[in-house]
Parts: sequence; structure tokens; C-alpha cells
Amino acid sequence: MKSKGLLRFISGKLLRFILLITAVCVITFALMELSPIDPVTAYVGANTKVSAEQRQLISEHWGLNKPPLERFWAWFSSILSGDWGTSMIYRRDVLEVIGTKFRASLALMFAAWVFSGVLGFLLGLWAGLREGKLADKLISGYCHILISTPTFWMGILFIIVFSVWLKLFPVALGVPIGVISAEVTLADKLYRLILPALALGFTGIANICLHTRGKVVEVMHSEYVIFARARGERTSQIILRHVMKNVSLPAVTLQFLSFSELFGGAIFVEQVFSYPGLGSTVVQAGLKGDLPLLMGIVIISVVFVYSGNLIADLLYWLIDPRIKEGYRHERA
Repeated sequence: MKSKGLLRFISGKLLRFILLITAVCVITFALMELSPIDPVTAYVGANTKVSAEQRQLISEHWGLNKPPLERFWAWFSSILSGDWGTSMIYRRDVLEVIGTKFRASLALMFAAWVFSGVLGFLLGLWAGLREGKLADKLISGYCHILISTPTFWMGILFIIVFSVWLKLFPVALGVPIGVISAEVTLADKLYRLILPALALGFTGIANICLHTRGKVVEVMHSEYVIFARARGERTSQIILRHVMKNVSLPAVTLQFLSFSELFGGAIFVEQVFSYPGLGSTVVQAGLKGDLPLLMGIVIISVVFVYSGNLIADLLYWLIDPRIKEGYRHERA
């Protein structure tokens, strides 16, 4: 019965994913059609003069002269067959471009995700255990300021402090200037990854910290913790046996739900640091009217964000019996 329930749960999520990705593709294509950007002008350059015949040839080559519905169906059917098209900017297969850029973005987002999750959880745990004291007030105040701080502003601030003033990290780029890709070492990439990852990770600390603090305060005021204190349990035992057990799962699931914020923040961070990832690529694709590349990035971003939400839902479904009961009643 459990396996059947899990299968129905995943099937429902899969159906929602298909509907979501179809809707996002349609909306993105419609917005590109309504955009004032001329793909041919963006392709050849605003300052490049081409004749009407050349513009016509370029439109025919990329299929821009066809009606919108015909172009959308041609693109959508090719996606279903595994052909994601060719990028107008890079003159390469869309999947090849996305694969190269997404690896760089994935390293950045993973480093920021781990950093924000670990530090946010520890700060939230500390603030919750010190409720009402100076440490709690400082951490909570810092998080309330941080939660309203734009990611790009944090990146600019980090560049000013750590790159310009302290000269500890490079100002921008993911590899050293003037070095061919074959000679770039892993240490070079990690060194240039630190500052963008810190800038992206710091903005994600606030949510996990405030949520963890709230759960810790709730647990510390619960009846079973009061009873544990009455039995003579030490604070360290209460933290390990009761607090960590009740706080860890919500914190982990909240981290997976933050994939959308992480991806959105990475776009701004990559722009500020000129980091060669997927975020800076989607900006170029939008400004230059590269529809195949833009649509491919949209699909990848939807899969990435939905995967985080699905993992969070599965964790709750597998561990919390109330979710299973609610799903059974909904199916009934």
C-alpha cells in the first residue's frame, strides 16, 4: 500500500510538472514575440548595416520569417525529439552551451547552498537557545536586515571590501585573464568561486536562520522539554534528543524549497562578477533574441527549481504521516 501511495504521489507531481513546463514555455515564447528586440538586428549587431536581402536570408536561415505558432510548434516538436536547436549567439548546439554554462552555475549554487544552509542553521539554533538575550537580538536583527538586501548589492559590497580594499580575491571572471582553458587549474576556479559563492550564500542565510530560530523556541517551550528538564536532563541532552530531532527536517526541506531563490540570485551574482554561468547566459539570450537558447535555459531552470520542490515534498511525505493522510483524503 505504501508503494502504491508513493507512486500516486509521484505521478501527481509529474503531471503538474508537465503542465507547468508547458505553460512556462508558452508564456516565455509569447513574451519574446511581444518584445521590442529585433532578433535579426541583435544577431548582426546594432551598428552593422545589412541590406534587406541579407536580412531576409538571415530570417529564413533561423526560421524567423515563419508565423509565431508555426515556429513554436517546430521548436516544441524538435524538443520532444531531443533536438534543442542551435544557439544564434554561440553557433553551437543549445544543449552543449547549457551543459558548459550550467556546470559553472551548479558549482556556484551548490557552494552557496551548503554555506547558507549550514551557517543559517547554526545561527538559528544559537539564537533560539539564547531567546531574548543579546545574541538572539543581534542575530535576528542581522537576518531581518539581510532578508531585504538585494543580491547584486551584496555582490558589489563584497567586491569593494574583499577585492578593492583588502585585495584578497579577484574582482571578476571565473578564470584568470590571458590563460587558455586547458591551463586553468582547479585551484584557480575554486579561488575565483569563493567570493561569488559567499555573496550568493549570505543572502540565503536569513530565511533558514529565522525559521530555525522559531522552531527552536517552539520546541524549548514545549511540554516534553519542560518534562525533560524536570527529570534532570542536561541542556546538551535536550538539544541532541529533542531540539535537533524536531528542527533538522524542517530546515532541510526549507533548503530544498529555496532552489528558486538560489537560481534567481545566481543570475544577479553572475552579472556582478562577470561569472561565466547560466545566469549571465540567459541575460545575453534575452537581450539578443536567441530564442532557442533562452527556451532551453527556461526548461532547465524549471527542472532545477521543481526538483528542489519535489525533494522537499518527498521528504515530508515519507517522514510526516500527516501528509500521507491528507493526500489519501484528497484522492478519496
